[in-house]
Amino acid sequence: MLILTRRPGEAILLDGGIRVVVLSADRGGVRLGVEAPADTNIQREELVSPVAAENRRASTRRDAASWAAELPLRSDPD
Repeated sequence: MLILTRRPGEAILLDGGIRVVVLSADRGGVRLGVEAPADTNIQREELVSPVAAENRRASTRRDAASWAAELPLRSDPD
């Protein structure tokens, strides 16, 4: 892992035309901006595993009745 120190307004360049800019930094965290080509997929790490797991679950073959039974029921908006 490469560890860098950057100040707000400073950036790092990655291969493939990706630029990561420090927008702000305080005790609450760091805000980053990512500039990348339009065909570059950018995902938040904490979402990758749950989405992949849901995709795997959704791709398993099963009948419609068992799938529908897992759906949450909505109450009538009366």
